Amino acid sequence: MTNLHPLNEQQRQAVVSEEKRLLVLAGAGSGKTKTLLQKIIYLIEEKGVSPLDILAITFTKNAANEMLDRLILVADKSGAYEALLHDKKKSNAEKEAARHTFIQKYRWIQGLTVRTFHSFGYNLMRTYGVNEFDNRFRIIRDEKSSETEEFSKYIAPETTYDVFYKIIIQRCEDTRYLLALKRYVLDYVVDKIHLKEGKIQQLPREGKFYTTLDGTKVRSKSEQFIADYFFRHSIPYQYEPQIQIKDFPFRPDFYIPAANLFIEHVSNKSYSMRDKEEQFQQGGVLYVKTYERMAENSALFNLALDNLVRGRLPANYNTSKSITFQEAFQGHLDHVKEFVKTVMRITDLIKVESLNPEQVLSNARNDQHERVRNFYKLAIPVVSDYEKYCIDKSYLDFNDLISTTVSLLKNQEDIAHKVRARYPYVLVDEFQDVNNLQVDLIKLLLTDQTQLFCVGDDWQSIYGFRGSNVDYIIEFEKHFPPSTIIKLNLNYRSTQNIVGASNEVIKNNRHKIEKDILASKNSEHKIVVYAGIDEDENVAYCMQKVRECLEAGIPAEEILFLYRRSKMFQPFFEGLKKEGLSIPHKTIHSAKGLEAKIVFIVGLTDGFGGFPDIWLEDRIFQVVKKANLDLLLEEERRLFYVAITRAKDKLFLITEKGRESSFLKEIPDTYTVRTGVPMPSVVEEVRICPSCYSQLENMFSYCPYCGSKQG
Repeated sequence: MTNLHPLNEQQRQAVVSEEKRLLVLAGAGSGKTKTLLQKIIYLIEEKGVSPLDILAITFTKNAANEMLDRLILVADKSGAYEALLHDKKKSNAEKEAARHTFIQKYRWIQGLTVRTFHSFGYNLMRTYGVNEFDNRFRIIRDEKSSETEEFSKYIAPETTYDVFYKIIIQRCEDTRYLLALKRYVLDYVVDKIHLKEGKIQQLPREGKFYTTLDGTKVRSKSEQFIADYFFRHSIPYQYEPQIQIKDFPFRPDFYIPAANLFIEHVSNKSYSMRDKEEQFQQGGVLYVKTYERMAENSALFNLALDNLVRGRLPANYNTSKSITFQEAFQGHLDHVKEFVKTVMRITDLIKVESLNPEQVLSNARNDQHERVRNFYKLAIPVVSDYEKYCIDKSYLDFNDLISTTVSLLKNQEDIAHKVRARYPYVLVDEFQDVNNLQVDLIKLLLTDQTQLFCVGDDWQSIYGFRGSNVDYIIEFEKHFPPSTIIKLNLNYRSTQNIVGASNEVIKNNRHKIEKDILASKNSEHKIVVYAGIDEDENVAYCMQKVRECLEAGIPAEEILFLYRRSKMFQPFFEGLKKEGLSIPHKTIHSAKGLEAKIVFIVGLTDGFGGFPDIWLEDRIFQVVKKANLDLLLEEERRLFYVAITRAKDKLFLITEKGRESSFLKEIPDTYTVRTGVPMPSVVEEVRICPSCYSQLENMFSYCPYCGSKQG
């Protein structure tokens, strides 16, 4: 018989439930993964379900391994596996090998399908995907990660970046594309003219701020257009050469030696032309004028330059341009890399959002900004080429693994029927992190008889930046009807002050499911909010507290530093190094699922570089998925909630005086002790006689004016 006595009432209800669509909505530290594992054991032990019928899906390889480890620990009564897991001398490879051995030993664990979304898609495509895609496919990835280790035999010989870069070089064999890309890179990556020309930062009248295709710096966008025209048509030119025709030296804007022609470009930045024109006329020198308004229409400007210049060139003059990628981008390859990375990110977003690249291009064409329109004109052909290349080479990236599996189950009904029949029980951990593709896959695994058991916490949804959609857990009943929700509201990890503070913080989010989380642990320790005058003071305070904790017998691995971004931790890292101390430390995103007795959250300052860290990404990304400032703030608050709830016993929130994070104001004083060295007063203390109110020197024992004794 399965022992359900250790479970609380809500956990027990979730484990024994026969509901076909069940969401276990679990607060931080409430034992949600334990509940999911107990569900597996209950199904096998109590309900007689074959392990072969159970599919458990999670997000990372580490989470899947942790799930298997816990099941092995339940089965292994000898304690040998537990000892091995805690043996610091054992490498990860040795532990992986031992895990495999123990899984083979306990056949009921071996029969379970415990996989990440990617691993599940990978195996389905390998086994059944032959009619949808080459089932000898290889995985293409941007860089090495633990997620690709299990597919190591089938990794593509080139990375995603390699392929995109190769495609761009091939595209640049078309001179028109190459020059358009160079123009984009120079304008928006090198010169960043979209920032300089905005209302906030106007360019000064004097100065050369625009880079031409041949690297010349010119004064205006329209002069840049003229210089680029010459470059595209292999017409050598001189920019602002100094000449003296008769009375005085001056600098015409352009000189074309092959046509013996000077060009003066007249704009609001030009000085009076009268004196120059007199000199040209007196010397009988050939010159023409162009005007700023002509540049408003590029096609007409091209035609005007054709009429002004090309007719004056020698009859046999060759105006075709041939240039290689390396020649074009010499000195700018790092800027091309930045462009490539942006295209890769756009490709990823397009796939996660299940969008058609051509529709994205159509949307971009309607954007009001030239920069955005030009980016997509260059990017979407590359996105399309990348998709064709991967198909041709039998490559799948991580998003493709899911989308192709979805396509397989939609298009191949016989296989879909077989897979659904194979897994009448589907369990999903960390459901708050699902994206559109993953939800599509889950839905395709279900029949009316399938038991779907999802575990997650909408308050801990922190991966919106990479495509997860919190709406799926908040609106679970809409996406998976008819459904039941069971809330696990007892936190076994943290003290009542930590739980109470986290509840108060998350109350400020509107886009959530209401939960009243309670703490099972009591403690007299309140949360310490320390506000130093500067960074050095904060580091010194933290070092002191770390030493106190170690002296009190708390193991170093039970002291955890958390931060929003890595650069926030650098001064603390240096401080620990000087002290000869070495503390687990992680970004908050990477600490999800961890816990420690003592937690320091550093960098809790307001404004740029602080936390909350809200920034609306480049408008380029908004074409694919529009950002919402309120939702971004709510995700930052959920991130703060995750950070707070990593602490089991003591929590230190580190800020700076006058720059306290707005999140700290959301924690009621009843849960905190606020401390810090007071700022020095700018007003000197003045000693006054209480009898005659005369100002006294500090050393006086008696008032020299009224004779009264001073206290």
